[in-house]
Amino acid sequence: MSQAPSAALARGLEGLVAGETSICSIEQGGLLYRGYEIHDLAQNATFEEVAFLLLIGHKPSAAELTRFKQELVAERALPGPVVDFLRAAGPMLKAGTAVPMDVCRTAVSILGHLDPDSQDVTAGANLRKARRLIAKVPTIIGHMQNVIDGREIVGREKGGDPTLDHAANLLYMMSGAKPNPTHARVIDVSLILYAEHDFNASTFTSRVIAATLSDMHGAVTGAIAALKGPLHGGANEMAMEMLKEIRAFIEAGKGSINDFMQKAFADKRKLMGFGHRVYKNGDHRAPILHKLGRSIAAANGPDHLKWFEIGEEVQAIMLRDKNIHPNVDFPCGMTYYVMGIPVPQYTPIFVAARMSGWCAHVIEQHANNRLIRPLSQYTGPALRSWNG
Repeated sequence: MSQAPSAALARGLEGLVAGETSICSIEQGGLLYRGYEIHDLAQNATFEEVAFLLLIGHKPSAAELTRFKQELVAERALPGPVVDFLRAAGPMLKAGTAVPMDVCRTAVSILGHLDPDSQDVTAGANLRKARRLIAKVPTIIGHMQNVIDGREIVGREKGGDPTLDHAANLLYMMSGAKPNPTHARVIDVSLILYAEHDFNASTFTSRVIAATLSDMHGAVTGAIAALKGPLHGGANEMAMEMLKEIRAFIEAGKGSINDFMQKAFADKRKLMGFGHRVYKNGDHRAPILHKLGRSIAAANGPDHLKWFEIGEEVQAIMLRDKNIHPNVDFPCGMTYYVMGIPVPQYTPIFVAARMSGWCAHVIEQHANNRLIRPLSQYTGPALRSWNG
């Protein structure tokens, strides 16, 4: 009986190099998008510039950025069948048989049926599809939230307000109100921070699918399904739910934050928003978003600031007792919450950001493809006879 080639077992593929990429580098000393460090991008770039950088490979000129933004605005509106689906999804969302990430996944899949380039995996077609997907996901989120809230769909004909930048338009479509510039900038920075992160679970999923020469819509639909899980993108939602639980615990007089945390440790509870498979000395993105979110909370008043005060004590206890740092999902939960963004939309907003990275990886995979097919270590019964 033949044996599979000998190979080291690495559960979860931890520590293995599964491929090459020129898109992103995760290092203990920094996070780089095509050579640009994340603090530099968060301070000086916009999401549209970062999306262009990821997709095209270089910083856009003024003319290139103007054209790219115009192309995104032109692609924001959703086809009728997708809007019909979002309206039909309302009862499923209210019943709890679906959550916004499920609806987002299906809406993106439907877009694949309607895209004129859907079955074409050439570089030009992939780039056109990437622009459409990046443009349309915020519209999906906005229209979905309108359905959940029982209001008329905002910006149905044009996908929002063509005069607003990408992040500001996302907030506008969700609420129907023009966002203040500070909130728009914070969302813009959060999109930059979430745009790309190497061979994470969802991106690797997209590359595995793309490696079969499947299409971009199929690849990113699979990536959305991977991102939904609480051990990946869903951690920002779970982190905020945990903070709400902690606040209710202390306000009910049941004990202190430390009491809650010690019980969680004793129960071996998984505390979301902490730790990272790659970063050992802390997530470079987390302090950027924490600072911005805390500033908004402070401006909103003591009740909002309380969330960050609780969060900071939780972080201190985790570092003191477990030597574990927060990842970007922890401040994201608090930041989005004090901005009034519904918790179930946190991970769909993550999709709006990461779509740029996913598409860049699909383009890169198709350009230099090899089927991704790892080995497994068999742990089942030895050879036996069916009739024996």
